[in-house]
Amino acid sequence: MDEETWQEALSGIFKGEVRFMELMKNHTSLRIGGPADVFAIPQDLNSLRNILIAFKEGETPFSPIGGGTNMLVRDGGIEGVVISFRAFRKVETLREDDEYVYLFAEAGASLQRLVHFSREHGYSGIEGLAGIPGTVGGAICGNAGAYGYEMKDVIISVSIMEAEGRIRTVNRDALAFGYRRSSITSDELLLDAEIKLKKDRKEEVAAKVENFVKKKWGSQPLSEPSAGCVFKNPPQLSAGKLIDEAGCKGMRIGDVEVSSIHANFFINRGEATASDFIRLMQEVACRVKQISGVVLEPEIRIIGRDEG
Repeated sequence: MDEETWQEALSGIFKGEVRFMELMKNHTSLRIGGPADVFAIPQDLNSLRNILIAFKEGETPFSPIGGGTNMLVRDGGIEGVVISFRAFRKVETLREDDEYVYLFAEAGASLQRLVHFSREHGYSGIEGLAGIPGTVGGAICGNAGAYGYEMKDVIISVSIMEAEGRIRTVNRDALAFGYRRSSITSDELLLDAEIKLKKDRKEEVAAKVENFVKKKWGSQPLSEPSAGCVFKNPPQLSAGKLIDEAGCKGMRIGDVEVSSIHANFFINRGEATASDFIRLMQEVACRVKQISGVVLEPEIRIIGRDEG
C-alpha cells in the first residue's frame, strides 16, 4: 500500500496522521520490529470507523496498537494498517454514589494515568496495577494483573468497534476473562471502558500504590527495554522461578538476554531482532521442560511477518 492508494481510499474522510513503512521498533517497549505498511493515528471516532470500513472492503488487514507493550513484532514488519490509539486517552469520572465511583477511560489512555487518577482521588481497586506499562485497552484485552489485582475485577462494560464500523457495548460477564486473556478478538477494536472503584482514604490508596511500585522496582528490570513477562505462569507455579532453576538467567542470543533480575523478562541489549528473541524463547522453554517437565506458554503476543 502506498500514499496514492491511501489517498484514494480515505481522502476527505480521515483526520489524523499517516506514516508509510514506519518502523515498529519505534512504537514497542522492546524496541524491536520491522516496518508497518501504514501507521495511522486517527484523531476521532469517525476517522477510525472510516479506516475500518474502507480497508475491510479491500480486505486489507489492520492491527490496533496501544503502548506497544507485551508484544513482539517480527523483523519483516506488519502487513496492512497499524492503528494507533494515542489520540484516545481520556480518563474522567462518570458518576458516583456513597460507596463507589464509576470512571470512563479510553483505550489509548496510559494504564498508569488511570492508576494515578485513582490514587489522587482516593479510589481503590487497581493499586496492584501500579508500574505495569501499556494502555487501558491493552490491559483489558490481556486482563493485566499483579499482586491479586486484575482488570476484570473493576470492569463494568466496554465499547467495541467491529470491523464493519458498528459500536456495541459489552458487559463484563460477556468478555470471558481468564488468566491474561479476554474474548476480545483481533477483528474488534476496544474503544473505552466503564470502571468501578471503591471510595477510600487517599492516604491508604497512595501507600498501597507506593508499596507495589517499590516491590516492582526491586524485583523487575523496569529501566531496561523489555515487553514484560515473556511466559505465562503455569498453574500454582512461577515461570520466572522455573526459568531461573533451569539456569537460564543471563542466557543470551544476539542482543536479547534473559534478565538477571527477573528471569521471565528478556532484555534488548542494543540491536536485538525478533528472530533472536524467538530463538531465545524456544531455548529457554526447552531447558525448562528438560529440568522440570513443565511446558511454558507465551504471554507475549507475537505479530507480523518474517523478514524476507
